[in-house]
Amino acid sequence: MKLEITPVVKGEKVHFKNPDPAFYEAIGGKEGMEKLMYSFYDKIYESDIAHFFPQDEEEFDEVKFKNSKFFIQICGGPKVYEGEAKGMDLDEYMVRLHDEFSITEKSRIEWLGTMREALEEVEGVDEKLIEDFWSYLDNFSKLTVNTFSDGSKYYANL
Repeated sequence: MKLEITPVVKGEKVHFKNPDPAFYEAIGGKEGMEKLMYSFYDKIYESDIAHFFPQDEEEFDEVKFKNSKFFIQICGGPKVYEGEAKGMDLDEYMVRLHDEFSITEKSRIEWLGTMREALEEVEGVDEKLIEDFWSYLDNFSKLTVNTFSDGSKYYANL
């Protein structure tokens, strides 16, 4: 399976497309997506970017729950995240949500590497569907990077 991490170029227009809804179906719908996301966030809790997330277990469980809803919806499942986005476009909301954190390319790579670990544990899903989901993650995550090695800040626009 080819799950490469491509670099961020500050100010470059990022092109992405939402994952093929067939991924959502193949992974097992709501339950399968929750299983993937909970596995991923359990790994995040042990990663170098754990400090971005609540250290209180109940608060962290809420993050898992909310972010699972985002991925359920973005992957073609039911619109269960609409209330969280407060009427904003879902993509714009998710990018703006990350503006309050200083997210570096290194943090993005850690996030993606952890997601790759979780995806490698997924069984019974066609590799092409996983690669399509990965393409979304790799490209969309570029929009969340806002702090660069030269000390500058840049907040992406969609």
